[in-house]
Amino acid sequence: MPSLSAIARRHTDLDDADIAWLQLIQADWQVIADLSFADLVLWLPDRGGAGFWAGDQMRPTTGPTAYVDDVVGTFAPTGRRQLVDAAYELGRIAREGDPEWRDDVPVRVEAIPVRRAGNVIAVISRNTNLLGVRTPSLLEINYLQAATDLSQMIAAGLFPSTAQRSDHADSPRVGDGFLRVDAAGRVIYASPNALSTYRKLGLTGDLTGHRLPDLTRELVPPKKRPDEETLSAVLGGRAHRDTELGASGGPGDGAALIVRSIPLRPKGEHIGAIILLRDVTDLRRRDRELVTKDATIREIHHRVKNNLQTVAALLRLQARRIGSPEAASALEEAVRRVGSIAIVHETLSQAVEETVEFDDIADRLARLVVDVGSTTAQVGVRREGSFGVLASEVATPLAMVVMELMQNAAEHGYDAGGSGQIAIHAARHGSVLEVAVEDDGRGLPEDFDLDTATSLGLSIVRTLVESELGGHLTLGQAPGGGTRAGFTIPVE
Repeated sequence: MPSLSAIARRHTDLDDADIAWLQLIQADWQVIADLSFADLVLWLPDRGGAGFWAGDQMRPTTGPTAYVDDVVGTFAPTGRRQLVDAAYELGRIAREGDPEWRDDVPVRVEAIPVRRAGNVIAVISRNTNLLGVRTPSLLEINYLQAATDLSQMIAAGLFPSTAQRSDHADSPRVGDGFLRVDAAGRVIYASPNALSTYRKLGLTGDLTGHRLPDLTRELVPPKKRPDEETLSAVLGGRAHRDTELGASGGPGDGAALIVRSIPLRPKGEHIGAIILLRDVTDLRRRDRELVTKDATIREIHHRVKNNLQTVAALLRLQARRIGSPEAASALEEAVRRVGSIAIVHETLSQAVEETVEFDDIADRLARLVVDVGSTTAQVGVRREGSFGVLASEVATPLAMVVMELMQNAAEHGYDAGGSGQIAIHAARHGSVLEVAVEDDGRGLPEDFDLDTATSLGLSIVRTLVESELGGHLTLGQAPGGGTRAGFTIPVE
């Protein structure tokens, strides 16, 4: 389905400012449709004046639809929708007493000109399915009156507002809680859902008759509400924006809600506002639980790191006391392996999510190899490319693999007293990570066979790559001499 901006640029003479104005209306599209109990269609004037293009539509959640099929992108030539033609040409709301019939459904149509900077730039048609119409309740009367006020503001160029827009992904909807306040911010109607929401904050009586900012100050402590200017502007109905507030202690302990204000001035003078409420108590409770869970996970990683460092220190002490050089060397290798795992857990203890930027881990492992990795040769390590962001279950075995390969290169690739360079190459290709560790040392023995190799380090690498990471390991001659150990693994 084409977007509003695409249709406007392809078929109309509307400029960027006009399109931006219509997109602001789109932001409140669902609110207007729900208050109207009607389908809304935004009609854009054709560049050649031959008719109108349907740029967007919205179905109500409060009543039956008048449009079974989508009409966005369709063209209505002049004369087919006479009310739309009249609203655009005369610049005023057009309506008729007799309904249209669509697929045996009577539909009442009203056409509202959209005015910006004194010019009519589009038309909104409100299409009400009359099969669902009955004697309206007080709630429905207030919905329809609010929709009428907004329609008059759209026709006069007073709506939408260019003020601050909502930054809440869970912004209130009409059915969540609806209030109507007068010019002084006094409640003149409250829907049952709005009343229930305020009772969670500690209200014991009715909302009607209360000045909303004053009542909210009584129910919500200062630390749980916005600043006084925001509170008065939003709950007093004078600012087109939203805010969040909650309560702690008393009957409303833990309650939280988002409040949104849409000021009304259908004839230019401020007469009050629509106030929409949404109870987000459960959402915020789940947010707090997630934060607590994340903090707990980070603390676990921190403690695991500390325990691993303790194990490494004990192994190092044991290596210093043991008489056998072979046993001491084996313990030192174990220290390095434990240390590589500890680095991953240290990184995860500082991360917000269970993912890590592996480049930092690889660089720290490289420094560890340079500092203590080889007792016989002086090596430098450089990284080329990026590992990217990896899940923790991939990062831990991958750290051990990279560490083992660098350590093998440092220990077995150079003669005693020699020097050289080890390069780590990393590249992401879609869902595959390719890694290679290359050295410029003496290379592999001529009779080397990976399948029959007895090295503990290579056995660990092969097991981790093939079993833990689901990848494939190769070992051979580097292009410029030396040894190249490469592997590919799947990643998300």
